[in-house]
Amino acid sequence: MPIDQMKQVLDSMENSIRLRSQAQAERRAEEAAREKKAFQEKLMLAAASKAQLDGMASNVKGKQDAVLRDQLMGLMMAGF
Repeated sequence: MPIDQMKQVLDSMENSIRLRSQAQAERRAEEAAREKKAFQEKLMLAAASKAQLDGMASNVKGKQDAVLRDQLMGLMMAGF
């Protein structure tokens, strides 16, 4: 096999390896982007859930405070 043909074969193999590596890197980058997006969506859902829970806790606390206030007013009016 002449040197020129061997060089062409080697160049072709090198190019093939380079393209395969590039394709793998692109797939890894796409997968990382998908994972990042999924993580951000989970964070947003967690933040929304926390805000909802905080609102519910505040509502419950407000109701408890109102009950205590009403009880205190009742005791004060009863002369205690």
